[in-house]
Amino acid sequence: MIACTLSNLELRSIIESAFLPKRCNCTIIDDAMTVEVIDPVTDRVDLLASGIRLDTLDTSRALCELILKLRADIGAPQHVQRHTLVG
Repeated sequence: MIACTLSNLELRSIIESAFLPKRCNCTIIDDAMTVEVIDPVTDRVDLLASGIRLDTLDTSRALCELILKLRADIGAPQHVQRHTLVG
């Protein structure tokens, strides 16, 4: 469970639904998360962000800011955005 009292399942659900209609896979291992956003038509990976520390998502504002940053990265001109986000 993260500091803002969400379970890992709730956190994954919020993040994955934030990228609809694209397909989003959110994986949590230990205290880090990986987010992969895939175009459902082309199956192209539009974003791969790994190493997102769960302890940085301690408020709903922090969660919203993460989602906004990842959405903005998808709109960037590079073919695939790959990030390693560390605290």
